[in-house]
Amino acid sequence: MTGPQDGDAGTRPVIPAASLPADPGGDGAAGAARAARDAPAGRRPGRLRRIGAAARRHWPASLAAAGAGVALALAFPPYDVWPLSVLAVAVLSLVTRGRTGKQGAWFGLAFGFPFFLVLLKWLNTIGWDVVVGLSLLQALFMMVMGSALALTSRLPAWPLWAACLWVAEELVRDRQPLGGFPWGRLAFANTQTPYTPLAALGGAPLVTFAVALSGALLAWAAWAGWRLAAEHRARPAGARGAAPLARRALPAAGAASLAAAVGLSGYAVPVGTDAADTVRIAVVQGNVQQPGMDFLGRPMLILNNHVEATEQLAADVAAGRVEQPDLVIWPENASDLDPYKYPEARRAIERAVAAVGVPVLVGALVDHPTREGYVENQGIVWDPVTGPGASYTKQHPVPFGEYVPFREQLSTFISRLDRVPRDFWPGDHTGVLDVGPARLGDVICFEVAYDGIVRDTVNAGARALVIQTNNATYGKTGQPEQQLAMSSLRAVEHGRAIVTAAPSGLSAIVAPDGTVEQVTEEFTQDVLVGELPLRDARTVADRVGAAPEWALAGLGALAWLAVPVRARWGRREENAARGDQGDGAAGAGATP
Repeated sequence: MTGPQDGDAGTRPVIPAASLPADPGGDGAAGAARAARDAPAGRRPGRLRRIGAAARRHWPASLAAAGAGVALALAFPPYDVWPLSVLAVAVLSLVTRGRTGKQGAWFGLAFGFPFFLVLLKWLNTIGWDVVVGLSLLQALFMMVMGSALALTSRLPAWPLWAACLWVAEELVRDRQPLGGFPWGRLAFANTQTPYTPLAALGGAPLVTFAVALSGALLAWAAWAGWRLAAEHRARPAGARGAAPLARRALPAAGAASLAAAVGLSGYAVPVGTDAADTVRIAVVQGNVQQPGMDFLGRPMLILNNHVEATEQLAADVAAGRVEQPDLVIWPENASDLDPYKYPEARRAIERAVAAVGVPVLVGALVDHPTREGYVENQGIVWDPVTGPGASYTKQHPVPFGEYVPFREQLSTFISRLDRVPRDFWPGDHTGVLDVGPARLGDVICFEVAYDGIVRDTVNAGARALVIQTNNATYGKTGQPEQQLAMSSLRAVEHGRAIVTAAPSGLSAIVAPDGTVEQVTEEFTQDVLVGELPLRDARTVADRVGAAPEWALAGLGALAWLAVPVRARWGRREENAARGDQGDGAAGAGATP
């Protein structure tokens, strides 16, 4: 590897190879080719063996990648050290810079597995085998991205392609398999940072792109500065000069400055907060008896908690301690019995609604009307005069949590699946509901992580958003904080106030600028009362939809595909210059 070109090659001093920093690709393509060539016949290493060999040869870089993965997890709630998200991207960009595709794949896996292991440790309430299994599955997407990062690092403007590849990785992981799992997106680590306002322009994917671009630019600056310092040390003392060094430092300084500019660009984006009108709401958190998988306890237990808290709210209103709300919001699963089927559940809800005297959005589990054995996760508008009315059914049930894919095959050897006795049936329309004087968009639990569901709800006319959720299974694990952070980003992305209602916490009221104005403690019975701004204006992100995400991901994919084309074209030009077919064939074997 040679240093950056400068001046006339004939007058440039010779720089000893040992004085330059090690090639981040290690042995690179040449080393991989030598290893394959020198292996005994019949014992050429397979793909997994080559990846393992790369890990053994490059353990310091592997350790750096793993450390960066842990650092990225610490950028998310409940730790919230968001600058680590930029640093983690920079480290991964450095360790994959100039590597072969197989080496890049290994470093992507070394980065992704500890990242998800720390991020998703809240799943240990179900079992550590679930944490490890899901972390490994999600890390496979990072493995593919690591390979693509390594190959595209040979292209001009590689930080741009690196940022696009981060968007591409999240695009695929958010959708596949079984509807995808969007947890761990860079945007969700930057929900109240200088990058956040960019969500109003291009949604969560644009925030991810900006964070990744800043990190890749910092990696470029570090790489350029590292090479410059090594070359400067290698020059004869008399040939060193302050002016030439300053000129040669401009690219590194420029990359660092551009990284900072990208990070500050969010401040130039206006975030709409003006309200057409407001509505007074009350959010009821009835609490559960115990956290974990068995939070439901006896039938009617949680429902009675919410009835009790609502009746206490009504008493406080009657005594003048609290101003009368216009509507009340209950969380997901506030009624664990179908109120249409069980009279005792219906009577309890009617008693609470009559006491408070305003419409209540009730979260309930409802038996499917035509498909026996299926249940629907609903939000039901319950009026004190007319009773139950319009409802929203969760569109995206959680696989293995609310339904079991391939139940017949998997249940034979995974007995734990019996804890999901009935599959949830998905809804087929958005959750725009008229709750008293407010036109609200209902989004249930994990649906807040999916761009399309929230965006479609806003575009269908929701003036504010309600996230009915149930995090009792994951109480005191950090998962409720991670989900609340998503609500903060969605508020900015769509210019909507957001209410999060959870039976055990965290329940919250979030302003349209993403500020969490009120929040409850976990595992307490509480009621939040406040003014909720209602807005009609749509953001640019609402209007353009998923177009920026697909465009950025497409650029990343094209850059990845351009690598072998560029290499093939370069070999063809080299062969033509040599005019020697023998030399050309030899050159064709040195694929980068």
